[in-house]
Amino acid sequence: MRPMALRISLRDGEKVIVNGAVLRAVGRMTLDVENGAAVLRGRELMQPDEARTPASRVYFACMMAYIDPEGRAAYQESLVSLIGDLLEALQAPDARACCIRVAQKVACRDFYRALTDCRWLMRYEADAMARLLPEAV
Repeated sequence: MRPMALRISLRDGEKVIVNGAVLRAVGRMTLDVENGAAVLRGRELMQPDEARTPASRVYFACMMAYIDPEGRAAYQESLVSLIGDLLEALQAPDARACCIRVAQKVACRDFYRALTDCRWLMRYEADAMARLLPEAV
């Protein structure tokens, strides 16, 4: 039985990275990826200047390890340090458990699934900061 292809629907102008190549849709289109490939949609991409918080720095390094095989070793090394720092700062058991899941997935080179956990950490971090900072009046 043939494995199911990954189907990606793109809007006009939307970017996608496939094995490190940045592609931009011209018109609305659908792509079928029929074999294993590193694929990230535009909304999953983070620019370096967006990695301003501990959780977003983990996301950025994980994303780069996923899409840049030549630099993967350096990004993995950075991830070990970044995740360690985040673990030290976090107190909530669910957030700490999420960091451990990220570390496990990074160790297994399952970067795409680690990104899902990184997004959870970024939401957790944003919610925690919102609770700590007084609202502007």
